[in-house]
Amino acid sequence: MKRRAFLGAATLGVATLLGGCKRQEKLQDFSISKKRSIELKLATSWPAGFPIMGEGVEKFAKRVHEASGGEVKIKVFGKNLLVPALGVFDACSAGQIDAFHSGPYYWKGKNLAFSLFGGFPFGFTANEMNAWMEFGGGLEIWRELYARYDLYPLLGGNTDVQMGGWFKKEIKSVEDLKGLKMRIPGLGGEVMARLGVNPILLPAGEIYTALERGTIDATEWVGPALDIKMGFYKVARYYYSGFHEPGSVLELTFNLKRWQSLPKDIQALIQSCARELNALMVYDFQDKNAKALTKLRKLGVELKTWPQDVVEAAKKALFEVIEEQSRQSADFKRVWELIEPYWIQNRAWTSLGLKNYLKMRDGS
Repeated sequence: MKRRAFLGAATLGVATLLGGCKRQEKLQDFSISKKRSIELKLATSWPAGFPIMGEGVEKFAKRVHEASGGEVKIKVFGKNLLVPALGVFDACSAGQIDAFHSGPYYWKGKNLAFSLFGGFPFGFTANEMNAWMEFGGGLEIWRELYARYDLYPLLGGNTDVQMGGWFKKEIKSVEDLKGLKMRIPGLGGEVMARLGVNPILLPAGEIYTALERGTIDATEWVGPALDIKMGFYKVARYYYSGFHEPGSVLELTFNLKRWQSLPKDIQALIQSCARELNALMVYDFQDKNAKALTKLRKLGVELKTWPQDVVEAAKKALFEVIEEQSRQSADFKRVWELIEPYWIQNRAWTSLGLKNYLKMRDGS
């Protein structure tokens, strides 16, 4: 090969190599620029590490981080670490935090309709509630109403059927309820008020002390798994099965503007992880409630069902509350008119399927 031709070829080879390196550098720069870093602050109404509910949210945050390849970091703050337990709604609405985990019935003071999204006495089971939210229009109207407060809710768990509460004295009739001070939120509290109870709203950390000191005479909380950890059996002997929250919803709610600012793929990822949280929490409650009930029996707790006159009075009171709050709030009326036909339709199927199966299985 002639010297000039060789040098030309060599120069071309070096240029090609350098060009390839530059293109590679550009590709690398592009891949680096695509790596996102998104940080979200999420406050809860539960103590840090609180069983099932608090643990579930922390697992959710870890799941989002892993599924996003480390791009999304959700920092979870237990109650009072960033904002008060029942201050999460306002803090998120104002953009002080990005998201919160709590229960929608806590915010009925903002809008009476919000209590319906948490569940209602003699209402949806967990399965029925999830079906209404996902397929019956529940999520759509919930998001419409929350948008007025710059909020965007996702389903964030369900406690499944809750127990009716711990009482220091046995309830033999409606008369025994009159004058009792009881920690109970939401529409359950409204119904109990019509039966003569004085409903009081207290965050988790204050309930035991109030019950022990006699500031309240009774309390509902959730079910065996969480109630046994709260120690209520030490100060209240009678434990009643419940009708007030048969499928209580927990919410994973975001500030609306912050949610809209997230990339679409991150929104989809968070929604997927939230659905996982929503399902796993029901399973977790089922597992741990069954185990805790065995322990409570050994501790000598007296398990009770409500007297029939209490049940009938409560059913009557429920519809009185529904009628009254429908008159007071157009939003409440709208949501109830969406719920009622779906509730009736699903109750027929649940009774035919699950209820009859349980009768056959248990022989009752």
